[in-house]
Amino acid sequence: MKMSEPLVMELEQEAQSTRKMLERLPADKLTWKPHEKSMTLGRLAMHLAEIPGWVNATLLADELDFEKMDYKPVEAASSEEAVKKFDETLAAAIETLKKTDDAEMMKNWTMRSGDQVYFTMPKIAVLRGFVYSHLVHHRGQMSVYLRLLDVPVPGSYGPSADDPGM
Repeated sequence: MKMSEPLVMELEQEAQSTRKMLERLPADKLTWKPHEKSMTLGRLAMHLAEIPGWVNATLLADELDFEKMDYKPVEAASSEEAVKKFDETLAAAIETLKKTDDAEMMKNWTMRSGDQVYFTMPKIAVLRGFVYSHLVHHRGQMSVYLRLLDVPVPGSYGPSADDPGM
């Protein structure tokens, strides 16, 4: 079995929970945030939708240099927009994962900002420890936002208080 095969299965599993969360975005609360330092709900949703794209950023390059990027954060205008973006980045990520051989998975990848190196590790470790964990982290954050807004929170790894039967 290629290293990428269980990673595809894991990403597909996490995607089910993430999609459910994005589908529950309340249209009238996209600019809401629980604290001044927090992202808005619309920004958080789009951040979640973009994260599967990091699979390609990891596997198709050997580094990410923030000084060479022209990234502009986007806020979701609707649940439909966030789900569409998520589905697009997810499909591209799965396609890339399926094509990636074990040797590429073991190549080092670096995150930096110019001369400042944040970390260097094998691409497979970046996928698990940074990309996938990042997705789960922000999905958990979004579940708190939804709870604070009294929006039913979908279950992620089993039933939730709002989805007891899943």
